[in-house]
Amino acid sequence: MTTETKFPPEISPSRYIEKVSLGSGEVLADEILPRQLLVHHHRDYHIVDIHAHYMMGRVVKATGDENWAYEKMKRMRRLGHRTAEVLAKAIGQKDPEKISKALFGLKKREYFFRYKRHPHTKEEIEATIAELQQEAVEAMAVASVDGKPAVRVLLTGGTGFVGKEFLWQVAHDDRIVEAVVLIRPKEIKDRKTGEVTRVLSPAERGEQLLRQLWLEGTPAAAKFRFIAGDVEEPGLGVSEEERAQLASTLTHVIHCAASVAFDDPYDISFRANVTGTLNALRFSHALQDNDDSPFVAHVAIETSYIHGRHIRTPAREDEIVFPRKFYNNYYELTKAMASLETERFMLDKGLRVIQLCPAIVIGESRAGNNRGDTKVVNAPVNLFGRAGAAARDSEGSLFERSSISALARLACIFPADPSAEINLITVDRVAQGMVAALKRPEAVGERVHLASDTRIKSEQIRDIVADEVGVKVRLAEPTLHRTVTLPLLTGVLRRLKQPKVAYAMEKLGTIFGGYSEWGQPVHAVGNDVRILGLSEDRPDAAHAFRMLCRHNRYVQGFGKVRDLDEISRRERIWWDLMCELERTTGGPAGAISPDDFRAALDKHLDLESFEARS
Repeated sequence: MTTETKFPPEISPSRYIEKVSLGSGEVLADEILPRQLLVHHHRDYHIVDIHAHYMMGRVVKATGDENWAYEKMKRMRRLGHRTAEVLAKAIGQKDPEKISKALFGLKKREYFFRYKRHPHTKEEIEATIAELQQEAVEAMAVASVDGKPAVRVLLTGGTGFVGKEFLWQVAHDDRIVEAVVLIRPKEIKDRKTGEVTRVLSPAERGEQLLRQLWLEGTPAAAKFRFIAGDVEEPGLGVSEEERAQLASTLTHVIHCAASVAFDDPYDISFRANVTGTLNALRFSHALQDNDDSPFVAHVAIETSYIHGRHIRTPAREDEIVFPRKFYNNYYELTKAMASLETERFMLDKGLRVIQLCPAIVIGESRAGNNRGDTKVVNAPVNLFGRAGAAARDSEGSLFERSSISALARLACIFPADPSAEINLITVDRVAQGMVAALKRPEAVGERVHLASDTRIKSEQIRDIVADEVGVKVRLAEPTLHRTVTLPLLTGVLRRLKQPKVAYAMEKLGTIFGGYSEWGQPVHAVGNDVRILGLSEDRPDAAHAFRMLCRHNRYVQGFGKVRDLDEISRRERIWWDLMCELERTTGGPAGAISPDDFRAALDKHLDLESFEARS
């Protein structure tokens, strides 16, 4: 789909957003196109603009003061506009903006975007939430056994990264007595012909999942039931007979299914993130409307990046406004729209909802286990690791070895400002929040960030990769890299018949090009402790990222080990070893130095067979 495509009203951004004149305050009738809501539609179209962002990044690095740098940029823009006005007057040009755009890449916006306002006053919202919280408390009391919550939950997205960790924690929580997991049948295709050779049923996929979660044959396995469904279908694609049974038993619905592809086009992101959310909300609303249902609340898993680019002021949990600096991608935009739909169901329809907003999710905090995930932060680490291995292990002539070494250096360019802070949160902390929300009916009506209070800088990521992966990563200014360097490099790589390396570099730029610029949003945290009762000791981002690198290197071979059963076998051995290292050192495995960690591996683990040494 081209960027100029207009979308039908039911998925158009105009359904949620309006364009407002800065001068008159009137709502403009212009149709809003999705691309107009992204950061880079308003930036990076002029060489002066590109270099201005580059210089601001250098200023932030030198001063450490983002606010001061931001104010300097605003002053430079005002100076550019005034200069254009003087030049326009001197040459008789009636439109100074033509001069400012041509010379400096500056254009004045005569409008701004905002989310359409709902009709409810602050007092009405507070009263509605208080009433819904009381209803949830009463419903939870009815569902309790011996004074303790007896939770029966339906989960969407159970085969995903976060969903798997949630199921693992459910298995070890006596107060959650049943988990019904929505799963689509899966086609198994012949790799050579593409022909479908087998279709796995939801029950078969569930058996695989329990085995890979080390739960097969355990008493906890009896908690789980796997049913056919699809979040993109009305009623979640659940059969009428199954819906009737669920209506009489479920206390909660957790909607965790989503697309996390940052480069998906708008319509695909909308279908996965908004349409799927609406189907889940309608499903939960039907349960709540059933007089015989023990339903307590709907838990929506969103993202802390629904706030988009939020420079200087923290993105607060209690509000969602259209970001002045727009969104990085359609994933963020459509997740924000999904959050608005969740709010609408609460305020207009009285649905009891809890919204949880994780930051960028990475592997488990103690061992880095990720159940086979290779996306988002894992992707660049695996790319760097494979590039480094190719350079070290290359054979052949001097020319061939030199070529491979050059390709490896190209692959190890990371588009990131050194001072940019990335908010990483471990998957176990997210799952802890999900489990806690099931037992906290008073959390209804709340939005909770599941984020870290120890953000990690790009330069720390670079240094940890050097320590743990053994490659030297070069940081490239993201704006300049995305608009100038990357197109040149990928063009050269394709001419050298290296399309896979070119594709990997493009994906890296797509995923991190926006999240690694200076001026990243700071997410307010506190509700995770105050409302959900989680520990104040949030995971240490640097330790967690170090364990991610170690796990990707030794357990997954930088993405080469793909079989989920084999990864499960390895992760169990790895988990036991990390727990043993914690016991013997008295601290987290992520705090052990690279040399000492490698020595411990050599002593306790045969990396060739990936078996514990006797």
